[in-house]
Amino acid sequence: METIGNVWLWAGFSGLVLVALMVDLVLMRHGGAHKVTFKEAAWWSLGWVALALAFNAALWWYVGEAAGPDEARRVGLEFLTGYLVEKALAVDNIFVFLMLMGYFAVPEEQRQRVLVIGILLAIVLRAILIFAGAALIANFHWMLYVFGAFLLLTGVKMWFAAGKEPDLEKNPVLRWLTAHVPFVRRYHGGALWLGRGSRRKFTPLFIVLVMIGITDVIFAVDSIPAIFAITTDPFIVLTSNVFAVLGLRAMFFLLAGMAERFHLLPYGLAVVLVFIGAKMLLIDVYKIPVLWSLGTVGAILAITVALSLARPPKPAAG
Repeated sequence: METIGNVWLWAGFSGLVLVALMVDLVLMRHGGAHKVTFKEAAWWSLGWVALALAFNAALWWYVGEAAGPDEARRVGLEFLTGYLVEKALAVDNIFVFLMLMGYFAVPEEQRQRVLVIGILLAIVLRAILIFAGAALIANFHWMLYVFGAFLLLTGVKMWFAAGKEPDLEKNPVLRWLTAHVPFVRRYHGGALWLGRGSRRKFTPLFIVLVMIGITDVIFAVDSIPAIFAITTDPFIVLTSNVFAVLGLRAMFFLLAGMAERFHLLPYGLAVVLVFIGAKMLLIDVYKIPVLWSLGTVGAILAITVALSLARPPKPAAG
């Protein structure tokens, strides 16, 4: 697998992520269990975005010193495009998380903890899937066509599913959990279970965590092939993915009261997936420049958000 990542870059990235997570967890613990305000979520969101852009700037400088300005420009654009794509697709995660939290009536003060554990799970799962995907592409070039076709079909499916509320009552995983896992109906603070051994019963918080973990896997399978259309370098793929995921918690609370206002965004995400899938299928015919990809994805998302704000959703009948 060809990659710009060396020992120093991997060590620097790992150290930065660990420090950022530690600071985040320490500050969250210091603040205690509480309802996150829009202002707090906005500042955290800006902080995570700033950290990602600072890392991209440092990566651009490092590659420029080591391999020249052209290579630095390529790497910088690939990271930025991958980050934007993954950040946009993460919004779909947020919509599902909001639905799960509402369905299970998770107390406001416990939502942070659930999201932190979910994000840690997402980072581990995505790292495994990214290295597996990179190895497959390195050994089997035709896998790019498989990923492209998968994204194309996923985009079409997302378009027709947009605007429809998923029915959690019919979710097979949730139905199996509630039928086979002994659990209590009430929340008990931040406890995931009560009792020990054969008397152990799980709280609704545990069920929510399991559902978020499964959602992470499903969305990782959807979103990771998307970034391989931009770059096959595992270092850029992983770093842009991780930085996009790190801001999920803040983004959740930022969008919690605004999800309905961006009602057309799922359509935009569907178009993005179709575009990226087509880009992968055409890779041996015509390689779309990274800058064009960045501009196209940015334009699609900007137009979708603008249309959502200009045309508010129709109020539900009755």
